Amino acid sequence: MAQPNSVVPVMKKDAPTATVLSAEQVEAVVNDLPVQGRIVLRLLLLQYLDVTQEDIGYMAADRPDPRFQAGEQPKTPIISREAIQGVADRVEQYRSRVRRKRERTWLQMECLRKQIALSDSFSSLTEQLLVSRFGLDSDRVQELKKQARTAVSKPALRALEQKWEKDEIEEEDYRRERLCIEYQTRLRKQERECKRLEIVGREHAIAAGVTLQDHEIAHIWGIPASSLAGRKLKFLHQYLQSLQATVQASKSAAEQAALPPVDLWKDTFAALSARPIERSVASYDGLERTEEDLLEKLRAFAAGTLPEEIETRFWLTIVQECSQLTEYGSRLQSLFALQRLSAILAEMDAAPDALEQELLSRISPKPRAVARESLEEKKTETPQLSEMGEHVLKSFTGEEHPHLRSR
Repeated sequence: MAQPNSVVPVMKKDAPTATVLSAEQVEAVVNDLPVQGRIVLRLLLLQYLDVTQEDIGYMAADRPDPRFQAGEQPKTPIISREAIQGVADRVEQYRSRVRRKRERTWLQMECLRKQIALSDSFSSLTEQLLVSRFGLDSDRVQELKKQARTAVSKPALRALEQKWEKDEIEEEDYRRERLCIEYQTRLRKQERECKRLEIVGREHAIAAGVTLQDHEIAHIWGIPASSLAGRKLKFLHQYLQSLQATVQASKSAAEQAALPPVDLWKDTFAALSARPIERSVASYDGLERTEEDLLEKLRAFAAGTLPEEIETRFWLTIVQECSQLTEYGSRLQSLFALQRLSAILAEMDAAPDALEQELLSRISPKPRAVARESLEEKKTETPQLSEMGEHVLKSFTGEEHPHLRSR
């Protein structure tokens, strides 16, 4: 018998894996099982199949009656509303967790594909501008591409800004040098996004083939692990036998002979995971202090204007499954940030003219007068202590210090 812990292989762009089964066939076989078998399979496949109210009532009635353990002999079983609601709450708890895990990886892949397409458009446009407008030959462009991974942008940008402020470089030369830096930055960004997509694709494939664990099913059902193990073995065997019969009945003898050996448990996940991802409604959960700050940072992230070190940390922040809380342990993080990022990327204007205008505005220098004024303000600006700084200084020096009296 096939083992129930098989994992669906990695699929590119959620392309459906070739399978001899359909989701409808899987559901039909599960529905034909006895009531205990239906519950076992629906709980194992909880991220795809829904548990009915009838199943919840059966599980609530099937739990060991504590009155027997107290020495009583009740004549009729009494199922309280609290018991039924408790089972329903545990079903929803595990259902939400496993389905959101798969939705999270799917959203990450959607965002990364949009970002990669946008980065590719920017890189191609930048390469065209370097050759057509700024006169770089193809060898120089290829050299920039080879050096992109090891290039350090910040010192180069600082040196370029200093040249501009000191009138050591013309505006068109500034744009050319700035575009070279932007080109290498975009190439590194695109490489990071491709690596992220590869990792997330594997995580998504693994999540698509994960069943509920035995202790989780026993927690939902409220039965001992020994009882669950016997039922699971019995009904998994029955399910696979029924599934084999269904496949044989739907194909001719010639088709059956041509088929390679099939792992029906693996095909079960392949058939069910081909369905569209169920989208959930997420609310803002306090990331980046305020919702407006989060949306502003998401827009900068989508546009590629965040510094590289901040961009990497921010991505890890919005994709993490749990956020750590000092007082209360960890909690599941909302999908709000990923959903909003996906919407922002979908609304961005990716037309060549719009991208070119944005790119040219990004590489254009500030007017020299403005740059000098800001530089002079920074030099002449005297540091001012905040209220907290004043308080700390008073704590160390005392109220009667001459410096403080003069202030």
